[in-house]
Amino acid sequence: MVFPRERYLQKLIGRKHNGLIKVITGMRRSGKSFLLNELFFGHLHREGVPDSRILRFAFDSDEDLDLLEPYFPEEPVRKEISKGQFVVNARKFRAWVRENTKETGQYYFLLDEVQLLEGFTGTLNAFLRHQNYDLYVTGSNSRFLSSDIATEFKGRGTVIHVLPLTFGEYCLGLQLPPQEAWKDYLETGGIPLVALMRSREERMDYLKNLCEETYLKDIIQHHQIRKSTELGEVLNVICSSVGSPVNPLKIANTFRSVSGKRISDETVAAFIDYFIDSFLISGAQRYDIRGRKYIGALYKLYAEDIGVRNARLNFRQVEETHLMENILYNELRYRGYNVDAGEVAAKEKTDRLDRNGKYIYTRKALEVDFVAASGSSRFYIQSALSMTEPEKEEREKKSLYCIDDSFQKIIITRNGLHPQTDEKGIQTVDLFDFLLNNDICPPVAL
Repeated sequence: MVFPRERYLQKLIGRKHNGLIKVITGMRRSGKSFLLNELFFGHLHREGVPDSRILRFAFDSDEDLDLLEPYFPEEPVRKEISKGQFVVNARKFRAWVRENTKETGQYYFLLDEVQLLEGFTGTLNAFLRHQNYDLYVTGSNSRFLSSDIATEFKGRGTVIHVLPLTFGEYCLGLQLPPQEAWKDYLETGGIPLVALMRSREERMDYLKNLCEETYLKDIIQHHQIRKSTELGEVLNVICSSVGSPVNPLKIANTFRSVSGKRISDETVAAFIDYFIDSFLISGAQRYDIRGRKYIGALYKLYAEDIGVRNARLNFRQVEETHLMENILYNELRYRGYNVDAGEVAAKEKTDRLDRNGKYIYTRKALEVDFVAASGSSRFYIQSALSMTEPEKEEREKKSLYCIDDSFQKIIITRNGLHPQTDEKGIQTVDLFDFLLNNDICPPVAL
């Protein structure tokens, strides 16, 4: 069973021969290596590229490292840089490349776990000078996060960020109807390896171990964090409040009042940055729709993968309302949009009267869950699991009615109905129709 990851594959294909290093980023286990070494490699084969013109090398594979042994035999293949940490001898790797390439003809380099190559930046920048070399890399561990590798090649690389499986990819790959797929996806998310596990217990155990033994350990080692317990607790707070306003000072005060632990808001803010850098979470900024400007710093945080978020909370807070919002946020990012948390000013009538006996109005900021924008395209989107009560429907539409431009306004709910549009142009769409139908808020052209 294969998840085709077609949108990411098309991104790689569209960037062939562009003179830049193609850097595939994403959280650990999101499917970066599979995209490069299986899907893109398969594309090259279908295009008629012979194996001799495709140099695949995984720097964490002993089998591949054995290929370097004959070159400069007096030197080790692995060089120890600190206790228990090694890098691959770059001189040997360059010698292997020279022997397996010629000055003419196109070559494709598919390099996995590139952070394990000694001085990888210098080696790959040197390869860029060969016009017949086309370079593709993945990699991340506690020493070099995926985001760090992208930073190393800033100006010389182009980034393809890989998210875990969307709900549509999940249904297609597992060949499941939406109603059946939803309950598993909502609980254990879209990491491809996890999706292929047969039992619920296996998926849950794997995710809990992945959180503790990979994601958090990477961050602790990478940033040499001493307050590892506090780091985990901050992540718990974020995971339990996805889609809610973020305030580092409030989180720090909660630590003091609940657990008696002292932690500064600056430390909390730094921890949040670490989670973002490792692609555990992503942030939406607050955007003033009428003023057309950003307000302050990051406003809301969302999990990159729902399953990882749930595992961090020991699967005790699988709340469909908040998780649906998180899934929609990731879906919009997958489709290529920049996603912000919207805010629009409105006047509300109070119970108070002025001296002339007229009702006093007050100014209030209303929320729009998502402002999804790309170029000249924009969508305003509300996430509402249920709108069975008229009051709920009125509340969800209120902020959208206050937006006076012509961009499409959508409420996504689970009503099982065909899309409907009211007299003011607000469209109500069923959740599964939205997630599985690209005609509604179509993906940005690659």
